[in-house]
Amino acid sequence: MQAQNVDRDEAAGNPRAEWLAILGKARPDALRRAFAQATAAGVPKHTLLRAPEIGLVMTRGRVGGRGDRFNFGEVTATRCVVQLESGEVGLSYRMGRDKEAAELAAILDAMRQSEGWEAAARVALVALADDHQRQAALDARRSGATKVQFFTMTRSREQK
Repeated sequence: MQAQNVDRDEAAGNPRAEWLAILGKARPDALRRAFAQATAAGVPKHTLLRAPEIGLVMTRGRVGGRGDRFNFGEVTATRCVVQLESGEVGLSYRMGRDKEAAELAAILDAMRQSEGWEAAARVALVALADDHQRQAALDARRSGATKVQFFTMTRSREQK
């Protein structure tokens, strides 16, 4: 599996890149619920152009968050490409080994590009974005409870 180097700044302002990011980060259970909601009237007819496949992707980091790039390590990822009967091509790249989630995300991407399915897919994407924000806030609260204030610890030692 070969991937392009995409910087977050390049994706900003690109609507498709933004919704692909939402689909890629969505929790599998939330993705399945959103897909079920978007396809309540029926799943669009589609063909697998590239069946879900699992591979490795090299992750990159930056020194200090802004400095030189370096290879951080490899993670498993699953990708899938589908084509709707009307011709729209959807794709997905997701971390992990969940083939079903990769296929659902690819179908939602194609639906988002289709005139007939766009509204249903947009509702699903909004639900996924909301779920992601709720989960991020919960994770921040959980990790914040374990945060150590080193400055406070140092000051209390000096006062003794």
